[in-house]
Amino acid sequence: MDEAAHYELEEGPGEDGRRLVLSGPLLISTVGRIEPELRRLSGEIGVIDLSGVTEIDTVGVWVATRLADEHSARIEGADERAGHLLDAIQGMGGEGIAEERSPVWERVPIATGEKVFAARAGVIGVVGFFGQVLLAFLTILIHPSRFPHRALVRQMELVGVAALPIIGLMSFLIGVVIAQQGAVQLEQFGAESLTINLVGRITLRELGVLMTAIMVAGRSGSAFAAQLGTMKLTEEIDAMRTIGISPIEALVLPRIMAATFMMIVLGFYASMVAIVGGAVVGQFALGIPFFTFLERIQEVVPTYDLWVGLIKAPVFGLIVALAGCYHGMQVRGNSEEVGSRTTLAVVSAIFAVIVIDAFFAVFFTEIGWG
Repeated sequence: MDEAAHYELEEGPGEDGRRLVLSGPLLISTVGRIEPELRRLSGEIGVIDLSGVTEIDTVGVWVATRLADEHSARIEGADERAGHLLDAIQGMGGEGIAEERSPVWERVPIATGEKVFAARAGVIGVVGFFGQVLLAFLTILIHPSRFPHRALVRQMELVGVAALPIIGLMSFLIGVVIAQQGAVQLEQFGAESLTINLVGRITLRELGVLMTAIMVAGRSGSAFAAQLGTMKLTEEIDAMRTIGISPIEALVLPRIMAATFMMIVLGFYASMVAIVGGAVVGQFALGIPFFTFLERIQEVVPTYDLWVGLIKAPVFGLIVALAGCYHGMQVRGNSEEVGSRTTLAVVSAIFAVIVIDAFFAVFFTEIGWG
């Protein structure tokens, strides 16, 4: 028995033109041998005859339908099974698979509008989430026995104590770079001694707390989003609600409080280590004794520069923790969402921190702390 698919071109009577007669089993396992030859057929074909087909599946019907569309032919001789498949696949030829793209001058405004609308929805969601956190905080104040002391201490250890080595190394290297590069530029004007002013003011006022916030966003903000997102997927948070435990009080509030408080400590620590890094460069590259560098810092850096950094630190910590917890609680559906929400948490936190830092810079300049 012949198990192969065949085709034959016949000259049809009247206005039908040529007939393409398909025979044998037209299945996914057999149609591959003749399908390349069918694609190369040229000229007009009026009818595609399936009366000689012994078996047919969806792939066979799709091949016949595509040929009919390409040659503007009609299909005849289909049995009951082939007829049902033809009805199901009708209109699904190669031309209809890819959706037609609109012009670029339409796509760009539409995509921009969608992103703006998504950003608007995100802002509303974050504000609503922050409102839930404030209500949970007020509830804790009214009922102090519900305060999760152990969870807070644990998060302070993870956010703060465990981050000291990496933040210390980062800050030390930043201080080294600022001092070295600043000295190279100031040397052109014979003002190498002003490197002390540069290192002291820029680390205490800006880079110390800003780089710490970015590091905390990448380290702790992403961890918050991943942890809470995984708990959402495994329905642990739903289970907590079922037994009467508020996830905001038990999971979100300790993380936000820990990040807000520990950012003050980490920001101050980072600024001090950066100054030490600058003093090391002063000792070995600029001829400024180490302790002279540190004593001079106290004279040239105004006290309000320290306060500027300390005021910004808890705000940055709040933003980082809020972004991480919000995106973690928004996880839905599958594990891929955990990864995308973790990325969004880090990106949105860093973006918000930089924007708020710009507002702080203008504000403190306006009040005379420039």
